[in-house]
Amino acid sequence: MRSSSLERFNLKGLVFLVFVLVGYSVMAQNDTLVLKNNNRIVGEIKSMQNGVLAVETDYSDSDFKITWIEVAEVSGNQVFLVTLKNGERYNTSLSSASAKGKVKLTNVGNGREVSIQDIVFIKSVKSSFLSRLDASVSVGFNLTKSNNLRQLNVRSSMGYTANYWQLLGNYNSVRSKQDGSNEIHRTDANIKFTYFLKNDMLAIFNSEFLANDEQKIDYRFTNRVGFGNYFIHTNYLYFGAVAGLALNNERFSDDVGTNRNSLEAFGSLELNLFDVKDFDLLTNIIAYPSITEKNRLRVDYTLDLKYDLPLDFFIKFGVTYNFDNQPVQDASKDDYVLQATFGWEL
Repeated sequence: MRSSSLERFNLKGLVFLVFVLVGYSVMAQNDTLVLKNNNRIVGEIKSMQNGVLAVETDYSDSDFKITWIEVAEVSGNQVFLVTLKNGERYNTSLSSASAKGKVKLTNVGNGREVSIQDIVFIKSVKSSFLSRLDASVSVGFNLTKSNNLRQLNVRSSMGYTANYWQLLGNYNSVRSKQDGSNEIHRTDANIKFTYFLKNDMLAIFNSEFLANDEQKIDYRFTNRVGFGNYFIHTNYLYFGAVAGLALNNERFSDDVGTNRNSLEAFGSLELNLFDVKDFDLLTNIIAYPSITEKNRLRVDYTLDLKYDLPLDFFIKFGVTYNFDNQPVQDASKDDYVLQATFGWEL
C-alpha cells in the first residue's frame, strides 16, 4: 500500500516537473522576429550588439546570427535592456508597432514606438552572469631561421555589461628573442569602467599599465578620469571622444633609474566600425599634453582589424604605436608593434 502511494506521488511529481519545464521552454521561446524577406523566426532573443542579433531556437545547435538591418518586426515578452542611438537606455519588453519598421517599447510611457534602426543594443535583463560576459583570446607566433628569431604575441580581453555601466579589461604581451641580442619584452594592460549618462554622454575611469624595453620603461601606470560623448552611435559604427585628467607614474631602466610623477590632460577619439561583411575595425588615439612637465607630449595609438571565422574564431591584425617627445637618455622616442593573431571569443 505504501509503495503504491509513493508511486502515485512520484508520478504526480514527475508530471508537475514536466509541465514546469515545458512551460518554461515555451516562455523562453516566445520572442518573434519577422525579416524583410517575410521569414519568421520564433525563439529566445539573447542580444543585439554591433549590428548583429543572436537568437536561440529549439531546432538549432547554436544561436542564429542575423544582421539587424534585415529585421522588419520584433516582439518579445522578456524584459530587455534596450539602448537607442541617442543614448537613451530602457528596461522594457518589445512588441509590434502600428507602423511598419517600428517597434513598441511596451514599458516606456504608454508604449513608445521607435524605429527599429534607432535601436543599437539589446540585452536580456534576465540573462545569467555568463551571458553578460564578453571575452576573447588570440595568440600569434613567428619563427624566422635567420638569427633564430622567435616572437610570441598574446592578446586577450574580457568585459561585463550591466544596465548602466560597463567594465572592460585587456592584456597584451609581446616576447621577442633572437641570437646575438637581448630578449625584448613589451606588456600593456588596462581596466576601464564606463558609466553611461543621458544624451549619449559617458563617464570613464581607466587604469593602464605599460612595460616596454624599447623605450626603457620598467613600468608606467596611468590613471585617467574623464567625460565623453558619442557623436555617432548607430548599428554600423560608434564614434566618440573623451577628455579629462590623467595621473602618470613612471619608472625607467636607464642608468640612473629615473622616476617621474606627473599630471596630464588627455583627449581621445575612438572609431568602432562593424558589420562590414565579416570585418570589424576599432581604432583609438589618445594625446597626453603634460600639465606639470613643460612641453612634454605623449601619444598612444591603436588599430585593430578583425575578420570573423565560423564557430566564434577570428583572425586579428593590430597596430600599436607609442610616442613620447621627452624620453629618458638613450631611449627611443617612439615604438610600434605589428601583430597578427588567431583567436576565439565568447
